[in-house]
Amino acid sequence: MLLSEIKDYLQILMKIHSIAKIGLIFSKDPYALENYEEIQNITKDAIENFLDVKIERPSYFERNIYPTPNLSVRTFIFNEKHELLMVKEADSGLWSLPGGWLDLYDSPKTGAKKECLQEAGAEVDITRLVGIMDLSPYSSSKMSEYVIVFEGKVVRFLPEHCHETTDVQFFPLDQIPPLSRKMYQHTMERFLKAIEEKQTIFD
Repeated sequence: MLLSEIKDYLQILMKIHSIAKIGLIFSKDPYALENYEEIQNITKDAIENFLDVKIERPSYFERNIYPTPNLSVRTFIFNEKHELLMVKEADSGLWSLPGGWLDLYDSPKTGAKKECLQEAGAEVDITRLVGIMDLSPYSSSKMSEYVIVFEGKVVRFLPEHCHETTDVQFFPLDQIPPLSRKMYQHTMERFLKAIEEKQTIFD
């Protein structure tokens, strides 16, 4: 097997493993939890057998290894009236830009496009990087998070979006609805100003 094929195979296994781990954290369905646990064990065994090593704790998928910031992605999308596309979160009932945590092995651009499709039912083209910002100073959480923000345009809308959101709408910039904790008012204003002035934020 070629080195590139080995790398691809391992990345697939590790991504499936990470999806199972996320499912174990967020799922409430007991049958789904059993399936996620089985998938996690199967992929762990497959990685161990393929590499001929034993994955002991701490492992790549545990948080007691060297700590690094979490990465999330968000996308500003405007229509022809320069109204902003926003999604209503199912858990909070508040609004945010389409986005979320960056998945393992996804590039920021790929992750942003995936989140727009999942949360807003929108296939988008990413047109530019708006900025990268440390959200720690604005968050009540102790978690270190950097958000990578893009600007994009809609290619087409699909009829459905995922369970994480309950509504998708365009809003005039002077009528932005109440924001969730995933997009603070201060950061929203900074990114909007950067878009207007065609600048890029690097914090």
